[in-house]
Formats: sequence, C-alpha cells, structure tokens
Amino acid sequence: MQLLASLTSPYARKCRAVALECGLDDQLELVVTNPWDDPAALNAANSLGKVPCLITDDGQALYDSPVICEYLVAQADDATQQRLLPANGDARWAVLRAQALADGILDLGVAHLLENRRPDGERSPDAMARWQRQMLAGLDAMPDALKALPGDANLGHLACAVTLLWLDFRHRPLGWRAGRDNLAAWVDAFAQRGSLQATPPPA
Repeated sequence: MQLLASLTSPYARKCRAVALECGLDDQLELVVTNPWDDPAALNAANSLGKVPCLITDDGQALYDSPVICEYLVAQADDATQQRLLPANGDARWAVLRAQALADGILDLGVAHLLENRRPDGERSPDAMARWQRQMLAGLDAMPDALKALPGDANLGHLACAVTLLWLDFRHRPLGWRAGRDNLAAWVDAFAQRGSLQATPPPA
C-alpha cells in the first residue's frame, strides 16, 4: 500500500498513526506529496487533488481520512479492529462521533489558517472569527466525547489527540489550553503513544 501524504497534514498523521496501531507500518509506503504542487500522481488517484490518499495493493484509491482509517483498521487482526473501531453498537457510534468532532475542528482550523495567509485586504475577519468560535465550541465538547469512548486508545482518541497536537503546531495564538487543563493533560499523556511519537510534523 502507498499513502500519498503531506508530513504536515493532520489528516495524514491520523492515518499514519492508525497504520502503526494496526501493525501495518511495514506494509505501508509513505509517499511524501505536496498537493499545492498539483502532482500528477495525486491527481490521477484522487480527482479532488487532496491528501491523504491511499493506494491499496490492488490499485484502488481511497480518500479521505475517515475512509482510509476504516480500511486500515479492517486489515488488522480481530482484537485490534475491535479496539480501534468497534463493529457495532453505541461504542462504534461514540468512536465515529469523536472522530467527526476532531475532524470538524481540523476543517475549521485549516480554513482559518488558509484565510489568514491571504493578502491584506482579501481576508474575511468575520469568517475567521466565526471559525474560531466554532473551533473553541468543538474543543469544549471534546471532553464529553472522550468520556463516551470505550477503552483508552481507539480511533476516536487518536483523532482527538492529532487535532489537539495540530492546534499546538499551527494555531498557538488560539490558546486552546487555557481553561482546559484536563484536556491538555490528557493529550500530553496520550501523545506519548508510539504511534504519535513516530509521526510528528517537521519542526
């Protein structure tokens, strides 16, 4: 398998971490890809031109990160599958809900980041302020989402941790840790997992 991915993409980091949790690191080739360069290989695999994109061993292209993660989990042994993404019931929906919350915060954060990179006079302060409010509201909802998760290291946990670590990396002025001591302590501890230690963005 090949994973077309940017090293700074949090969505790609989530996929890479899941692959490690599944014991698939020796079966997954990381192809560092900058989507802004309009690479032919990425555009041929994913008409949206977005990373991450997984090319399976039979040549099938899968995107985006929730689909890739589910595919990777399906390649793992039964016990790992059940730990990372329960097959059914309330536990499954709790995991998927936490992942959706984490990815939603990322979506807002990426939009904010790109808008902030626009030239002076072309940014929308109103949109940026709205996205920031929504990000903070999502962060306030995250502790309850984490409490609802089964076990202590599933796809929901990984998605939330990757999102919080990305905010540290790209959105320090947001100051998300202020007033969220328990959430900050949780991610600092969870970030010691090997799958996250092995996948940090470049300094």
